[in-house]
Amino acid sequence: MIENKYQKFAEVLRPTAVKAGRKILEVREGNLGISIKGDQSPVTIADQQAEKIILSSLKNIAPEIPIIAEESVSAGIVPETKEIFWLVDPLDGTKEFISGGSDFTVNIALIENGIPTFAVIYVPATCKLYTALNRDTAILQNVTHDVISPDEIPIRTRPIPQEGMTAVASKSHLDDQTKAFLIDNNIENTVSVGSSLKFCIVATGDADIYPRFGPTMEWDIAAGHAILNAAGGSVTNPDGTPFRYQKKGYLNGAFIAKSHPS
Repeated sequence: MIENKYQKFAEVLRPTAVKAGRKILEVREGNLGISIKGDQSPVTIADQQAEKIILSSLKNIAPEIPIIAEESVSAGIVPETKEIFWLVDPLDGTKEFISGGSDFTVNIALIENGIPTFAVIYVPATCKLYTALNRDTAILQNVTHDVISPDEIPIRTRPIPQEGMTAVASKSHLDDQTKAFLIDNNIENTVSVGSSLKFCIVATGDADIYPRFGPTMEWDIAAGHAILNAAGGSVTNPDGTPFRYQKKGYLNGAFIAKSHPS
């Protein structure tokens, strides 16, 4: 995928993510329309309406690229994918959204040959917009009254310290394996946060590692993975081998997201 194609995607999809975020906040002011999906996870009207906004933009700018989107998959719409496809989570952190928290995000990622290469993450509650412009460039922008600042702030991971690492832990999925990992690696400092913000915190150098042993779906993590990669970090399987996408059912196993070595 040539560089100017990524630029086109950024020009269209950053405003799209902000528009989806605005819709999410509008829904939050009224009836959330909460229901439970087949996997027992909650879904709201905000998830569904935000996804419609994103799908419309993706089909306009790249009609040839298949889209794997969370709510569409839940409805049985699972297009065939080849080497290039989109992964969309229109509202990551639905439980946080329902409970009145701020840790929920809009996530759009491009997968090429099993690797996330471009992505946008928008945080509606804090008006922060993260973009992996390509495989090597990650930026942060502020959004004011739905207007994206032209100031693109480069973000980079920090070197992993030899002692005193800080880990990001999930607010709702801190399982025994994660606790054991923290103990085995002498990690005492943790930051608790939800959604794909966990990747962003490592990408901006505010933490060093994010271990995850519970199940996730590819659309949950692809955008965060792209941004962390572009900021100098990595996501691997626990044994250090590359973490790939387009797995059966788009279901993830365990992974370790981290900054670059010191």
